[in-house]
Amino acid sequence: MIPDAQQALALHRKYGSNDRIVGHCQACARISKLLSERAAAQGHPVDEQAVVAGALLHDIGRTQTQLVGHGYVGAGILEKEGVDSVVVEIVRRHVGAGISPEEAVALGFPPGDYIPRTLEQKIVCFADKLLDGDKARPFEEEVKRFVKKGHDVQRLRRLKEDIDAAVGADAEKLVLSSS
Repeated sequence: MIPDAQQALALHRKYGSNDRIVGHCQACARISKLLSERAAAQGHPVDEQAVVAGALLHDIGRTQTQLVGHGYVGAGILEKEGVDSVVVEIVRRHVGAGISPEEAVALGFPPGDYIPRTLEQKIVCFADKLLDGDKARPFEEEVKRFVKKGHDVQRLRRLKEDIDAAVGADAEKLVLSSS
């Protein structure tokens, strides 16, 4: 099942998401939809329904943890609820600019690759990085946050390059001009 907006909201309510989490996820869905439409217009096949559902649910794991593991926790929730694996993987792989198998081991995650690989996964991951709560913000603010936390800035920049190429424009400018 790929949840629609009402079903996603019902899942958030079932698991206790607060209004802040829901508002952030809704903002992420709006950005993700915009980027999906642009990528499709550029001839890239993209499952917009899965992208929107993944964006709407990407932080459902925050109902159980505020730590970096909220992505795989949320994926587990969605698997238990019978959500389509395409959406589950979007949620699993949205944290940071992705988490490599080696980083996953160091963080105590279940073994696996948590780096966004598909266009759908990359869109939601990138859209999330352009948000502060439910407000769009410049990409460089996220770069500064990555630097401060010692995260992989090059992986983040490659993510932006991939999205820019898919949408045929500077994705950050598209998002900021539509906000």
